[in-house]
Amino acid sequence: MFVKGEKSEERVLRVRKLMEILDSTYGSDPPAFLKSDNAWQLLFATILSAQCTDERVNMVTEQLFKKYPDLEAFAAADLSELEQDVKSTGFYKNKAKNIKACAGELLSRFGGVVPDNIEDLTTLPGVGRKTGNLILGHIYNKPAIVVDTHVKRVSNRLGFADSKDPEQTEYQLNDIVPEEYWIRWNTHIISLGRNYCRSASPDCENCIAKELCPSCGNKDILEATRAGVTSGKKKKK
Repeated sequence: MFVKGEKSEERVLRVRKLMEILDSTYGSDPPAFLKSDNAWQLLFATILSAQCTDERVNMVTEQLFKKYPDLEAFAAADLSELEQDVKSTGFYKNKAKNIKACAGELLSRFGGVVPDNIEDLTTLPGVGRKTGNLILGHIYNKPAIVVDTHVKRVSNRLGFADSKDPEQTEYQLNDIVPEEYWIRWNTHIISLGRNYCRSASPDCENCIAKELCPSCGNKDILEATRAGVTSGKKKKK
């Protein structure tokens, strides 16, 4: 939900105030939640992360990338065996099928190089805008907002989006969030969502962003934005 009476320039100012808090708390360099050594590994790890925790994916890929050290190995993999290799991540049949097919297409269509544009990325099996934008930001350092379930939920609660659709949420955020924040918006908002703005039981009382959040019952958001806010913690070591 958008904040009633908030002008577009005030909403952008609120984003900047929020990012000051999140940068001071989580750091200005976006962390890598999924472990990888190169673009295709991050691509496959992200495909596996759908409806699965990052911790579980990292456990699986630690062995997976040793067993299949390159795209050729994935493309030639026995599908049934690959399914078993990724089974613990859930939805393993589709994930294995997409990863094998994706490896083949990367080799046949792109010379083994992961594309650096959203149009080509989203033509690959199992790759949607969320995965494509993550690759653009974290591999190619191109500004892109990644909208996963945390980002959609928290961005809507904060009043920076007003949609249940991930793609529509992305476009709304593109209009509001300054481009300089796009890459780390995902990781910062995920951290905020995991630590405070949980789906079932948000900790509004202790949330570092409560003075800027309409969902915390704050009726003085516009005043807080204009005057500056006091929430936030020192940057974690």
